[in-house]
Amino acid sequence: MGAHPLLDQLLAGASVSISDLKKNPSAVIEAAEGFPVAILNRNTPSAYLVPAAAWEELVDRLEDIELAAMVRERAGETPIEVSLDEL
Repeated sequence: MGAHPLLDQLLAGASVSISDLKKNPSAVIEAAEGFPVAILNRNTPSAYLVPAAAWEELVDRLEDIELAAMVRERAGETPIEVSLDEL
């Protein structure tokens, strides 16, 4: 179900205007306390500022999901015995 056309879904617990972000980006990052911040342009989310640790965790989780999908795809394959000398 999508957001109402006049209401934008805010996917962060905090938001800041682009103008305020430009004034002091370090303060915004510090105030976020490790959580994402929605960047607003005319009261509409235009981007999200995601702290490095949160981004790294997100990328790790996505990689885990991709690996799990690969394992599920290969689960029914017939194994082939190979010796280390053959590699």
